[in-house]
Amino acid sequence: MWLKSVWAKPVVHLLCLLPFAGLLWAAFNDGLGANPVEKLTHETGGWTLRFLLLTLSLSPLRQWTGQAAWIRFRRITGLYTFFYLSCHFLIWFVADHSLDPGAMIEDIVKRPYITLGFSAFLLMIPLAATSNQFMIRKLGRKWKSLHQLVYLIILLAVLHFIWLVKADYLEPGIYAIIAVILLAHRVGPIKRIGIKSAPVAR
Repeated sequence: MWLKSVWAKPVVHLLCLLPFAGLLWAAFNDGLGANPVEKLTHETGGWTLRFLLLTLSLSPLRQWTGQAAWIRFRRITGLYTFFYLSCHFLIWFVADHSLDPGAMIEDIVKRPYITLGFSAFLLMIPLAATSNQFMIRKLGRKWKSLHQLVYLIILLAVLHFIWLVKADYLEPGIYAIIAVILLAHRVGPIKRIGIKSAPVAR
């Protein structure tokens, strides 16, 4: 099966980089519209949320399909979530606040949706920093407890997007529904009839 193929992970890496490549192409070919900064901020934020939802969906996919190999890609998609989130933050920090920490903090305090987004960014840092075999071994059982912060992060990210949008709530609404389904799965796992949960792939 292609999920277990030696080429699967390189292909996933390439697919995860396609949105970034598309943004770079648009940036160097005047394809970002009248407000390039706003476009880049929106796109990197959108891809952060999509990758976060994708990462959360891999465990349910393992259980629903009986294919443990889906878990092979969870670390990859999780790290790309942080990559796009970091791009999102840096564009906001550099373009909107000219690398001024004081202006950034003032914005975080004054605008609640920024507070939510920045909180999600801070919570993602320890998850990204511990997404390696050394930290998994070092933290032991604490690693799993730490990475459960992802459930809080997805709530903060969805609320950040909903609060940001001023008119069309369709896209954030879709993300919110998907997030609720994935979080509900954690409360009461939804499994396909007759298929047992597959063990985690190593």
